[in-house]
Amino acid sequence: MKTDQFDGILALKLVAEKKSFTAAAEELQVTPPAISKMIVMLEKRMNVSLLTRTTRSVTLTEAGQTFLNQAGPAMEQIILAQQIASNPSQKPSGTLKLNMFSIFYPYYFNDYINSFIEKFPSVHVEVYSEDQAVNIFEKGFDAGIRPSDILEKDMIAIKLFGPIKYVTVASPKYLNKMGRPKHPKDLLSHNCIKHRFGHSRSVYERWEFAEKGKEFEVRIDGNLTFNDALLERQAALDGTGILYTVLEAVEEDIKNKKLELILGQFQVESDGFFLYFPRKAQTQPKLRAFIDHIRLLQKSKAKRS
Repeated sequence: MKTDQFDGILALKLVAEKKSFTAAAEELQVTPPAISKMIVMLEKRMNVSLLTRTTRSVTLTEAGQTFLNQAGPAMEQIILAQQIASNPSQKPSGTLKLNMFSIFYPYYFNDYINSFIEKFPSVHVEVYSEDQAVNIFEKGFDAGIRPSDILEKDMIAIKLFGPIKYVTVASPKYLNKMGRPKHPKDLLSHNCIKHRFGHSRSVYERWEFAEKGKEFEVRIDGNLTFNDALLERQAALDGTGILYTVLEAVEEDIKNKKLELILGQFQVESDGFFLYFPRKAQTQPKLRAFIDHIRLLQKSKAKRS
């Protein structure tokens, strides 16, 4: 096997990502003709055209796209290994920017953050609360935390917690006044506390349930909407209406009989919450240290359980 073929794969990958021979050449610190030569030699060895070139653009052919889908991740792992090996003593520092659901930090993640900043005082952790499904990396975040069903594509994802149980609760005050629904369809005659995703127009008003192994939705209604899970919980405690949320957010309230679990036989579960980030981002010492710290804590908790 000729080792220089790896140069051609890397050149192809960079040209495809940057859509420019010049930009790829700058990345590898060579000339554009050198990049072109690497790819031409790779195409000759493979006996297939990998790029479509015009005076204005460069795009992958179908064969090129198929090839990179298979070879790209392996090449990225090689690059990552080289970067880590060449900087073994580089200490984590700087600002680690995390984007997560508002409900996530207080009920799931505060112990992870507190122990991390204690272990790595040179890293400043900045947590931003956002419930919308947006491209958080375009906004400059290092990693995000989301449920599995809205993870962005082509990301590395590490499972943090799961499965997550979703429950329906209300205060005894509300239920004594308005009655206790026996089936999710009974929610149509109740005041339900709705959730808006951030500042978007999207409101979560189709609550999910399961019956006899089949999932279904009930479109609820109510006269109070929040974009913050903590405020929703408080509204439920105040007796305003019925709340749909994760079990951990109201578990203590249920134990203390401040909130009552209803429709428990219809509750559903999700796979859980995941930490996700672009493949290249894990080369940053601050993010690598954070990932390793999470995995270490997970192993420790698994041994204790």
